[in-house]
Amino acid sequence: MVDADLERVLGWRNHPDVRRWMYTSHEIELDEHRRWFRGASEDERRHLLVYELDGEPCGYVNVTSEGGPGGPGTWGFYLSPDAPRGAGRGLGLAALRYAFEVVGLGELRGEALSSNVNSIAFHRRLGFTETEERLGHHVAEDGERHDVSCFQLSRGAWREQAMDQDQRT
Repeated sequence: MVDADLERVLGWRNHPDVRRWMYTSHEIELDEHRRWFRGASEDERRHLLVYELDGEPCGYVNVTSEGGPGGPGTWGFYLSPDAPRGAGRGLGLAALRYAFEVVGLGELRGEALSSNVNSIAFHRRLGFTETEERLGHHVAEDGERHDVSCFQLSRGAWREQAMDQDQRT
């Protein structure tokens, strides 16, 4: 992600279909978004990415390393509200490859509001397992408090899946 992506990514983030699933669901102003980007870009542990499909930007991914090589990390993501069908799978697979092969994470963790059945199903389709951990009382756009489901995927489990997929194709 570069400066030229800021307004596009902000438009995606502020879209009601995306914003409703965020921990902070207020509409973000461009100055706030620029400050966030400046700080995040200076953090060597953070990798801010724009996913492209057929040369068209259609998603955002944030991978954060929480330790050195082989350590754990977290991710967050969203698609453009008008992303083509199937773009999510491509975004997920590309992000996992990046997290494990480029960043060198040993484990990737994700979170989703427990009411976000699409994100929960997405994590599971990508091979994540749901942990016993539950985070409580995050406030969503509807003003209601929601629990957060937590997921994890190890590099080893990801490699096994990737090999299985390669053998099937």
